[in-house]
Amino acid sequence: MQDRFKGILLTRDDNKVLSVNVAELGLDDLMEGDVVVEVEWTTVNYKDGLAITGKGPVVRRWPMIPGIDCAGTVVSSENPRFSPGDKVILNGFGVGEVHTGAYATYARLNGDWLIPMPEGMDGRSAMAIGTAGYTAMLSVMALERHGIDPTRGPVVVTGANGGVGTVAIAVLGKLGYEVIASTGRPEEGEFLKQLGASEVIHRDELSGPAKPLNKERWIGGVDAVGSHTLANVLSMTSYGGAVTACGLAQGMDLPGSVAPFILRGVSLLGIDSVMAPLALRQEAWARLVSDLDVSKLEALSTEVGFDGIIDAAHAIIDGKVRGRVVVNMKQ
Repeated sequence: MQDRFKGILLTRDDNKVLSVNVAELGLDDLMEGDVVVEVEWTTVNYKDGLAITGKGPVVRRWPMIPGIDCAGTVVSSENPRFSPGDKVILNGFGVGEVHTGAYATYARLNGDWLIPMPEGMDGRSAMAIGTAGYTAMLSVMALERHGIDPTRGPVVVTGANGGVGTVAIAVLGKLGYEVIASTGRPEEGEFLKQLGASEVIHRDELSGPAKPLNKERWIGGVDAVGSHTLANVLSMTSYGGAVTACGLAQGMDLPGSVAPFILRGVSLLGIDSVMAPLALRQEAWARLVSDLDVSKLEALSTEVGFDGIIDAAHAIIDGKVRGRVVVNMKQ
C-alpha cells in the first residue's frame, strides 16, 4: 500500500465557494472504516457530476473526496466478511457525500457496505453498470414485484440516454418488455432501439404541466427525471399500473394530481439505491449478471482515466454524456 497517493479533493471556503483539486493524499485523509480497498474502477454518475460542479447539495461534509461507486481489491481488512485480495463493489451509503469516496487510489470503508464481486462479472463491467445501472435494476425488480410483466403492456423509460435510462432499456428489452424511450436527444433514437427500445418519443411530450389524467399509454414506467415529467408519466399510466421514481434531473417537485392514484389505482414506487439493504443489493447485482446483455455494455460505456473525471462530471451535468462513463483508475 502506498503511503501517498492521488485523489480529487473538494473544499469550500468561508463564503462557500467550491474548489476542486487533484491532491496528494495519505490514509489519514480517509475517514474511518474496517476495510481498505484499492480502487481499480469507478464511474461518473449524475450525482458525482452535481458534487464536482457544485450544481447540487450532494456533499455534506468538507473536505470531501467525491465518488459514490467503486470496484476494486481489498488490501487490508478488520471485517470478518473480507480478506486481502477479495474483489468487491461499493455503491451508496453516503460515500462521496458524507464519507470520503472513490476518486482516489484507496478508499477506507465500512465492510458492511461492500458486496463481493458477483461471479461472472469483473470490475470494469461492474462500473459500466454502476449505481445508475444498479438503480435501474432495483426499478425493474420493483415493477415485477408489483405484477408488471411484458404481457400487460409497454413500459416508458424517461431520461433514456442517461445511465439509469440506458441500462433500464437494455434490461427491460432483454426481459421481453415493449419499451418506450423518452429522450431530449432524438438523434440517439437508433442507439436506443439497438439497446431494446421499441419506440422513441421526445421528452417535450412529457416535460410540460400535466393534466390530472391523460390518455393511457403504458402500464409502467421507470422515471429518473421527476417534476412535470413524472407527473405526466403518472397521468398516462394505465389502470393498475406502476411507476418507479429514482431521479430528479428535471426537479425535486411533483406538480401533479392524486387522480392517477385514486381513479386508476396507479402506484408510485420509490427507489432508494443509497441505503438499500444488503440482500436486495446482492439480488440486484445477481440479476444484472443474468438479465443485462454484457455485449451491450460497450455500447453503453465511455472509458476515461483518472484525469478525465472532472471533465466527465461537467459533461454529464451539461447533458453531453450518452450512457455510462467508466473510469479506469490505473490509466
